[in-house]
Amino acid sequence: MRALAFTALALALALPSAAPSQPRPAGPPDIAAAVAAPGRPADQVKLDAVRKPVEILRFAGLKRGDIALDLFAGGGYYSEIMARAVGPRGGVLAWEPAGFLNDKARAGWKDLKTRTPNVGLIMVSASVFTLPKDAFDFVMLHLNYHDVYWQSAKYGYGPLDPNAFLRTVYDSMKPGAAIAVIDHVGPAGDTRAIVEKLHRIDPAVIKADFKRAGFVLEAESNLLRNPADDHSKLVFDPSIRGNTDRVVYRFRKPRR
Repeated sequence: MRALAFTALALALALPSAAPSQPRPAGPPDIAAAVAAPGRPADQVKLDAVRKPVEILRFAGLKRGDIALDLFAGGGYYSEIMARAVGPRGGVLAWEPAGFLNDKARAGWKDLKTRTPNVGLIMVSASVFTLPKDAFDFVMLHLNYHDVYWQSAKYGYGPLDPNAFLRTVYDSMKPGAAIAVIDHVGPAGDTRAIVEKLHRIDPAVIKADFKRAGFVLEAESNLLRNPADDHSKLVFDPSIRGNTDRVVYRFRKPRR
């Protein structure tokens, strides 16, 4: 219950200007302007060329006024871009396992929230992963679905149940909401063993997991595909880091 209350509080803090009596404006956001906005960390701006956030978010269907969820938000790369794109009547809740964040990362989030006050951050153990029901119009899961199959004693993380994780995400989304899933392509085989060795995942596993959770695969994109990547190297290998072959999916929660 404490985790759920903390999540709700973080979501409320992400919406400083929201008023229940006033409908949020819908429509296409200016994602290019959000990416080009000044103040973003230089190391994140450098990633734009390979991550293609403008094209990705247009494909994914983010709208102005959306309440978005950024799962495994890391340093807030997509959190900040989405917060600017949805505008002051929208907001972003970023979720990151507590063990993944060090003092430097926390300082970075403090600065990010100063630049984009419509971002809320929740840092809790993944073992108590919980989200409010029917809360989100859009979800971003960027390069981290494979981590649902990973575990680390060093970071006090995992193991998680992929089915339970996706059930929680599904329940947190409004009917008709979309979720963008981007991940490093891996070979077929024992999923947990492959994730442990390579931090990659077989696309067929992603599709099967999301279908089992009730999502509908609406579209996929080749924006981040790289045929030169043979899927055999750890994603952090200097010869492939930042240029791995990646799938881009848009799943949707059906309307009731």
